[in-house]
Amino acid sequence: MSAIKKFQVTFDCAEPERVARFWCEVLGYVMPRPPEEFDTWDDFRNAQPPEERDAWSACVDPSGEGPRLFFQRVPEGRVVKNRVHLDVRVGTGLVGAERLAALEAECARLVALGATHVTTLYADEENESCIPMQDIEGNEFCID
Repeated sequence: MSAIKKFQVTFDCAEPERVARFWCEVLGYVMPRPPEEFDTWDDFRNAQPPEERDAWSACVDPSGEGPRLFFQRVPEGRVVKNRVHLDVRVGTGLVGAERLAALEAECARLVALGATHVTTLYADEENESCIPMQDIEGNEFCID
């Protein structure tokens, strides 16, 4: 059996830094340090050819545990449903009304950051409640 590898999750988007900053707020992540030869990200950006400026951004878990999120600029917008999405785990271990209250509170916080509340899926005999949402560029994710 092979060892578990580190991985990153990559998002296609129109405004990489804007989307990265949104996900920093959602997950408690931070922007990584600029490349060693630059003091600031502005210094790095200014050193790039104009067509490459703001072409990508990233955010990282400050504890080093979670995956790096990478955001790359693409010319086209999202057309169909995501094939992969993130589940933001805020209700782990909670059930019923307590879980729903935690999900709704997180939903309200994320809407204030620019996310869109798509719907609320209420608990049934097989599944607990979850809330499908969209980030500031329409990428789907769930609060569960």
